[in-house]
Amino acid sequence: MTTTPFQVSVPRLTVPVGPDDHTLGPAGAPVSLVEYGDFQCPYCAMSHVILRDLLRLRGELIRYTYRHFPLTNVHPYADLAAEVAEAAAERNAFWPMRDWLFANREGINPRRLMVGVERLGLPSSEIGDEVGAHLYLDRVRRDLVGGVRSGVGGTPTFFVNGVRHDGGYALADLLEAVDEAAEAAVPPVSGNSGQSIR
Repeated sequence: MTTTPFQVSVPRLTVPVGPDDHTLGPAGAPVSLVEYGDFQCPYCAMSHVILRDLLRLRGELIRYTYRHFPLTNVHPYADLAAEVAEAAAERNAFWPMRDWLFANREGINPRRLMVGVERLGLPSSEIGDEVGAHLYLDRVRRDLVGGVRSGVGGTPTFFVNGVRHDGGYALADLLEAVDEAAEAAVPPVSGNSGQSIR
């Protein structure tokens, strides 16, 4: 009797990073790090601080992408916060808005979101109207659907070079994942006729 070993497929990113994504870092970086996050999630707020250190230490190796995955069943204003971030993105202020949202995660509500908009010097009445009309909800939902198709079940979820990172997201864990991915992405150097290069 022959048996076949049980194979587990690792979830992969189904939506490649594109021009509409929010990205930081060099376009040709050997490591693509994609995060699916929720602005009201306490674990995302913790990983936000860790990611700042990671990008400081390995910034030249990483192209970092943030995507929305609002868990509205537990975070009632997560959709709204993501829409505000998209409104800020239309004004080239996605990253400062993201920083503000994570720093003020515990107090997020519709009124407080407009305080954040004003603190960043953005037009609160315009953004209030746009968010009230849900102009950016389709953009947020597109990220969410792509995350579901990629096997995202909670936040934060990271993908390293297209493969879901199922390890921890402490700084040491992410450094190890990035370093391994960078090493695997660089082809080995070989000389002619099997001779070593001097």
